Amino acid sequence: MVLNWFDAEAAKTFGTSLAVLFIEKIPVNDSQTVDDKLFARKTKKVLATMATKIAEFRRNNSLNVYKRAQLGNAFKWKLKEAGYSPEYINELTLWLVKQV
Repeated sequence: MVLNWFDAEAAKTFGTSLAVLFIEKIPVNDSQTVDDKLFARKTKKVLATMATKIAEFRRNNSLNVYKRAQLGNAFKWKLKEAGYSPEYINELTLWLVKQV
């Protein structure tokens, strides 16, 4: 029972999959060159999709503080590897943590 508290593999995998979804829909190049209104509209659409996936994940998985942190960390590192700016990564990660 106690060991289950530290089993964050599903949360890490989910965090990585959310980052991959974001990277596929809004590549690093788009985040730097697209018109602000178009970029905002596109981002809003992707975040809505992500919010739906997050809600579904939360229904099926119990997330404690440790698992939430691992989810956010996996998400953040995947975006960092993709080349997004640190400020943008922090904003997205904060949004994600608030959702979970």
